[in-house]
Amino acid sequence: MQTNGANAITIDSSQNVSFANQLVLGVSGSLMQVRLSAAAETVTISATAATGTINFDVSTQSILYYTANASANWTLNIRGNSSTTLNSIMSTGQSVTITHLVPQGATAYYNNVVNIDGTTVTPKWFGGIAPTAGNASATNVYSYTIIKTGSGSFTVFASQSLFA
Repeated sequence: MQTNGANAITIDSSQNVSFANQLVLGVSGSLMQVRLSAAAETVTISATAATGTINFDVSTQSILYYTANASANWTLNIRGNSSTTLNSIMSTGQSVTITHLVPQGATAYYNNVVNIDGTTVTPKWFGGIAPTAGNASATNVYSYTIIKTGSGSFTVFASQSLFA
């Protein structure tokens, strides 16, 4: 298949599928493998300070980068989007990984509550201890891997990293 004179989708003799020479799906027996030659994730960049409840819409972004210093501790509500729950777009056994980048000023704040679809979950934090503060004059990077374990049930693995 071609668009604008370039190959958009190609299937080679081994049944490997390429999309615009970026994503390759290779079939080996009954196993499907995904190989990326170049990957790009959607980053939402917002001149916003972390505070209150922040809705993280996984259907439109995988990384949320705030560029203004946090002004209070915040709740991160992870959802599909404003009209769709995360629960409804994930199947049991699927996972999604998201990242929230938050700059800090002289007074540091942190993500003190994690919700999925408005319901509080208790993440399993890297190192076994949930953060109790942010890191002043730095950027804190929060990463969350969310695994759907059943209908409306999720396990969340989280970490807070310091970049200065």
